[in-house]
Amino acid sequence: MAQEHGAGTGSVRVDSWIWCVRLTKSRSLAATACRAGHVRVNGERVKPAQTVKVGDEVRLFHAGRERVVVVAELLLKRVGPPLAAKAYVDNSPPPPPKEDALALGVRDRGTGRPTKRERRDLERLHGQRRG
Repeated sequence: MAQEHGAGTGSVRVDSWIWCVRLTKSRSLAATACRAGHVRVNGERVKPAQTVKVGDEVRLFHAGRERVVVVAELLLKRVGPPLAAKAYVDNSPPPPPKEDALALGVRDRGTGRPTKRERRDLERLHGQRRG
């Protein structure tokens, strides 16, 4: 089964592998993350064409959270989520709880721009302004 989807042994481009195991939605997003310095392989910043091997640690900062994975299988083609999950060992820290995201001041959609009073209240809530 590994031969059907994967490269078996050898190496694969890091941007391609990140996309194949569904850590990013597109290969271009993976390549952009590499160029921006958001991808590290074994602690080193990498370019999109850098290769990964089985056993390498890949750190990706994407969508507001850090993913830390160890390459378990090399893939050449994008596969479904169950097969993609078997291609790496996920050592990522847990995502932040949903309550923290909801604690921020949230305005109802379509209510327009905040008034001066509402803006000051939001700034005070975020800790930007003391008053």
